[in-house]
Order: sequence, then C-alpha cells, then structure tokens
Amino acid sequence: MSNPNIEVCPVCGVKIENGDKVIFSVGNPGTRARLYARVCNYVQKSGCINQEQESLGVISANDYYRPI
Repeated sequence: MSNPNIEVCPVCGVKIENGDKVIFSVGNPGTRARLYARVCNYVQKSGCINQEQESLGVISANDYYRPI
C-alpha cells in the first residue's frame, strides 16, 4: 500500500514525508534544507524534487557536512 504523503526523488531515491521530513538511507531523519545543503546543491540533475528555494526553509551552518 502506498502512502500519498511520501515523495521519492527519482534522482537520489531519498524519501520526503509530509513535505519536509527527509528519510536518509543512513542516519537520522532531516529536513529539505539539510538534504539540499548536502546533496541537491551539488548534484543539479533534472528531475530532482528538492530544488525550489521556497520549500527548503532556512539552511543553517549545521545542515552542511562539518569538516573533520
């Protein structure tokens, strides 16, 4: 049975629940802003469902990967 509140990106396969809760393949859930900061910003492929600035929210410094 499919859940109409889940979007799946055809580019990276990530699941977005209820418009903002991002289910990564590994680790804790995040936001569209975190997904954009870590993946979508760099991939820039046609079909990505996370490119609209108004749906991202505020991207904070914690959304990016931290240097080791």
